[in-house]
Amino acid sequence: MRLGIAIEETWDFLHEIYADLSAHHQTSLFKRREIHLPVLTGRVNARLFQGDMRKFMQANDAIFFEWASGLLATATRLPKTCGIVTRLHRYEMYQWADKINWDAVDTVILVSQAKYNEFATRFPDHIGKAVVIPEAVSPERFRFVPKKFSGDIGILCHLKPRKRVYELILAFYELSKRRNDLHLHIGGGEAAAFGEYAEALRALVEKLGLQEKITFYGHVSDPESWYPKIDIYISNGYSEGLQVSPMEAMATGCYALSHHWDGADELLPPENLFFSEAELIERIERYCDLSDAERDAEREKMRARVVEKFNVDKTKVQIRQLIESAAERYAK
Repeated sequence: MRLGIAIEETWDFLHEIYADLSAHHQTSLFKRREIHLPVLTGRVNARLFQGDMRKFMQANDAIFFEWASGLLATATRLPKTCGIVTRLHRYEMYQWADKINWDAVDTVILVSQAKYNEFATRFPDHIGKAVVIPEAVSPERFRFVPKKFSGDIGILCHLKPRKRVYELILAFYELSKRRNDLHLHIGGGEAAAFGEYAEALRALVEKLGLQEKITFYGHVSDPESWYPKIDIYISNGYSEGLQVSPMEAMATGCYALSHHWDGADELLPPENLFFSEAELIERIERYCDLSDAERDAEREKMRARVVEKFNVDKTKVQIRQLIESAAERYAK
């Protein structure tokens, strides 16, 4: 099978899937060409882009669009000459979904049941081509690491308002009044267009006098080495697809807690979810007060949950089979 891969956003969730597809099929990547002219550059590049996408579709039996965004929107407005499978993570639902001709898509993969339900509400005529395959991580890359409990709380994300790191710092401030032996680790670089948010986080830490209790790491290039610093991992955003960083943390043995964003109950059991800062503090203290043996048991349960439910070695096969099925009628 000749398989095209179309992606312009992050590869963070694609590496293992791409390796599996490449091992089974002849794969090629779409590359957007651009030229720079004194005038009419945008119009010329738009025509060049459409022409290249048309040729790319004609050359492949199927194309997998890792993000249901701009590349897919263009492809679905061109003559259909190959199977089209896409994965819709989260942001595309709000920025791109209405611009896509879903009639041209064979299969859309939603990363959670919550996103499936949202897709069904917005595009009921196309729910028959939708399937849920959760985000997943590699248990081989993120290995279980034994760790003595030391009160280390962590979050790893792009520093943007949606992740609610500011609110987490405020909750940690209240918690630190009751427990003096905890430390908050904040991993992740500044998000594009949100530089003021990262600055506000650092200013808040100084105003609260928490410089010795909160550490900023900036961009973390090797998360598999960063998570073992952490005892309790926090997901505090208000909107997620099915967030991968808690899965990575859980695989290494972190105990995970999450704000109850829509779909979080697919990631974690009810006792690990919270709405308010008071509930978050209560759940952190409850875990801190467990015995070493009880905490070890909880860490093992976290790892087992990832291996069973969010294992990329399983989901990459499911995704490949869907793409193969879409390609059958267009085999050249």
